Amino acid sequence: MLAYSKKIEIINISVSIPLTNLFLQWISIIAFVSYGVSCFYSNKLIFEFKRYGCESWRKLIAGLEIAGGIGLLIGFEYAPLRVFCSACLAVLMICAISVRIKIKDPFLACVPAISLFFINLYLALL
Repeated sequence: MLAYSKKIEIINISVSIPLTNLFLQWISIIAFVSYGVSCFYSNKLIFEFKRYGCESWRKLIAGLEIAGGIGLLIGFEYAPLRVFCSACLAVLMICAISVRIKIKDPFLACVPAISLFFINLYLALL
């Protein structure tokens, strides 16, 4: 009896991530996860959300930041998730910048949100 057999090889494709991109992605992960967790426990951040007029949004925003950071972490292995999460976090930072402008915060108070916006915009457009 003749049988047809085909050897199937699984090819490991190694994608190298430039060091700059790796660094920026880790900065974003650490910033959003730590800030998101702090939103649940830090009295200073609870007060800040009251000052922003976004007190009722605090837990949702914290959850989105934590989810986005975890998504970026998974994004090391699954690039479409990195693109989606970084784009969502960039939009979240546009909202943060808008709130800071609305309540007339000084420019230096906006710098972290502006920086994270550009980092995540860059990560989304890779």
